[in-house]
Amino acid sequence: MRMTRFLLAASAACILHAVPAAAKAAQCGNNGAGFEAWVGEFKQEAAANGVSAAVLDRAFANVSYNRPTISADRGQKSFKLSFDAFMQKRGGATIISRGKSMKRANAALFASIERRYGVPAGPLIAIWGMETGFGSYMGNQHTLSAVSTLAYDCRRSDYFTDQLYAALQLVSEGYLNPQARGAAHGEIGQTQFLPRNVVRFGVDGDGDGRVDMVGSRADALASTANFLKGHGWQAGAGYQPGEPNFTAIAGWNAATVYQQAIAYIGQQIDAN
Repeated sequence: MRMTRFLLAASAACILHAVPAAAKAAQCGNNGAGFEAWVGEFKQEAAANGVSAAVLDRAFANVSYNRPTISADRGQKSFKLSFDAFMQKRGGATIISRGKSMKRANAALFASIERRYGVPAGPLIAIWGMETGFGSYMGNQHTLSAVSTLAYDCRRSDYFTDQLYAALQLVSEGYLNPQARGAAHGEIGQTQFLPRNVVRFGVDGDGDGRVDMVGSRADALASTANFLKGHGWQAGAGYQPGEPNFTAIAGWNAATVYQQAIAYIGQQIDAN
């Protein structure tokens, strides 16, 4: 399997990988009242930082303030549950059962990924199942509206402004359709990568010359393994709490109960 790193070559419309200082000048807000004005300010600043007018016009053509995104961002209550309650709410037993079947059905793919990145099937399948039910539901929110809304929102404006610049890079290089839909925070594809992580860790897992996090399970899973490797995964080391690779899982999601669930589900799948 050919594993090509994503976006190695700089394009003519290169978009900066770090948020330029000027991009932080647009005035954030805590409701939708100032969003349209913020979009206008951001587009001016992005243009001054090298983003082409054509990319900005395409990217923002249908962007609007996304209230479901704000509601999701304020209401992540499942991460406060106990481990048992979280597993029940998120269908942990079903993920384990289906995950074992997925491992058997995609044995060659997972073996190839492990050879390349040192990450076994279990935690990859756990993330895949937890995030989208193995690609069955990847969200219905307008991706660029979601990321723009969170870049505008004062709660984490700097962080999501960087994500918005990454999303614009993906648009400019043809890897993100401006009409794409996904999860509430702008996550993309079968394992739910934020735009910056697609830029940093996206790989071509099926050898077709492009990275398709939505339509290619090979791309999504190889990219997830590359993410974990990039966060310190050591081939052959354990990934349960207290073991070396648990910190890589922690890099995927900051919620302790989520980390514990991925480690447990992965262990049950790998034990098969």
